[in-house]
Amino acid sequence: MATEVLMPKLGLTMTEGTIEEWKIKEGQPVQKGDVLFSVATDKLTNDVEADAEGILLKILLPEGESAPCKSVVAWIGQPGEMILGADSAAAPTAAAEPDLSPQASQARAKTVLVVGGGPGGYVAAIRAAQLGAEVTLVEKEHLGGTCLNIGCIPTKCLLHSAELVENIKNQAKNIGVKVTGVEVDFPQVIAHKNDISKTLTMGVKGLLKRSKVTIIDGEAAFTAPQKLTVKKADGSQENMTADAIILSTGSINSTPPIPGLKENPNCIDSTGALSLEKLPESMVVIGGGVIGLELACAYGGFGTKITVVEALDHMLPMLDSDLTEIGVAHMKKRGIEFHLACPVQAVEAAPVGAKVICKTKAGETVSFEAEKVLVAIGRKANTASLNLDAAGLKHENGHILVNDKMETNIPGVYAIGDCVFGYAQLAHTASAMGEVAAENICGHEAHYDQSTNPTCVYMEPEAASVGLTEEQCKAQSLAYKVGKFPMSANGKALILNGGEGLVKIIAGATHGEILGVHIIGPRATDLISEGALAIRLEATVDELISTIHSHPTVTEALREAALNVEKRAIHIPNR
Repeated sequence: MATEVLMPKLGLTMTEGTIEEWKIKEGQPVQKGDVLFSVATDKLTNDVEADAEGILLKILLPEGESAPCKSVVAWIGQPGEMILGADSAAAPTAAAEPDLSPQASQARAKTVLVVGGGPGGYVAAIRAAQLGAEVTLVEKEHLGGTCLNIGCIPTKCLLHSAELVENIKNQAKNIGVKVTGVEVDFPQVIAHKNDISKTLTMGVKGLLKRSKVTIIDGEAAFTAPQKLTVKKADGSQENMTADAIILSTGSINSTPPIPGLKENPNCIDSTGALSLEKLPESMVVIGGGVIGLELACAYGGFGTKITVVEALDHMLPMLDSDLTEIGVAHMKKRGIEFHLACPVQAVEAAPVGAKVICKTKAGETVSFEAEKVLVAIGRKANTASLNLDAAGLKHENGHILVNDKMETNIPGVYAIGDCVFGYAQLAHTASAMGEVAAENICGHEAHYDQSTNPTCVYMEPEAASVGLTEEQCKAQSLAYKVGKFPMSANGKALILNGGEGLVKIIAGATHGEILGVHIIGPRATDLISEGALAIRLEATVDELISTIHSHPTVTEALREAALNVEKRAIHIPNR
């Protein structure tokens, strides 16, 4: 009797596998223990051995196709043996339960061209492929985009290394750990950062391959509303069109028109700050936004003398002011200097590296010298090479206008991520938009909802925010109530960072619906997802209170802040 060959289950989380290669072909003999095929799951590939001997009678799942775990992918038996039930045995996932709806037929017929392989583009490509579209992705530089290569991930690598150094210097003694001779091997810091980025970008490439997305190395530009010319890496050009085009070209660093800035080789942007070969002794950071403060914390943790100059009289306006106050106070304790309402007038050469000349609010001229000057005043849309006007696309200084379906004014053309107008320039924003665009293209109505999009700042301590700030509630004349809980009253936070931080919850005054959640402290960027989910589900303070939170965890602080909204907090006085 013929023996079934099943798709293996190689881990607790594995639900399906993809046949990478059949090592033995139909009609060839098989010995028990022979490698039959290689199967890919997540980012790993494993060889699968035969459990029986005979002839590989029938392959049900071709190379490149996927099937659920424990489904039949082939049969082994004796020459000429009948295979009972072979036609009804499970094959590829897509064929297991065919979707005959009009939407599914439309999806299978779609061709989608994605321009840009960052966290928006590659997610959009994979989602469209999942929905049956034939997808081509054009990327002119690195898969993974700014985030994986020169942004989110590399920055967090540096911050993690710096945090370890700071913990050893400032906390180890207090918790009974004596360490001497702590040194920063900066080249190894950079090498570790590069290794992480490489691992993730290779993972993205593998995911696209398994989704059968065609990848083209090249740069795209519009020649007409729905037509693109792609200049490939080998110098050739190809005219391309598709049923739908998704623009996901991201953003690039913005350089202000400061006299002397471009001429000084010691002035760098965030990309340059992530590829330094030597740890600078001093650094002036121009800009008190997210990028500037994260890199200030990283290099400050390594021992670089940091001075931050900001033209505005405040920093991090996207965060609730209570969080900013705590974050800035911590950085000051670590030796970082701040000069607010101090716009830069010029940059001059100096023996140490560069001199930054500023003017105070009082009109006084001041200057700061440093080995390196980091310019971190924001980013602009990376759309200059797209020739948007040839496509007839509406835009604001290169930022493309879209609706909540990610549709532009040109039918069949979508835009997502940092290159669109009016949305937060965040990797997870781009990814969410990518899924929305792909689903709308493939016949599934979807809308982007900004209300549940968290903002995260990876300074020390971490800060995260979702929903309305107290300042926004006041501006909108909303009736609200506030609950706060200090991390100093949370056991796990005391263990992790000495209890520095705060959880703040803003709720509607009448019904108690959660309007905003704001956290600064250990693991804030992980904790904020609970706040985002609460807003998404239109949860009330009472519902958050009635949810049991495990002990000892930092998450308990969220429940205590909710309790404080109702003046019911257990572990602090209710005022």
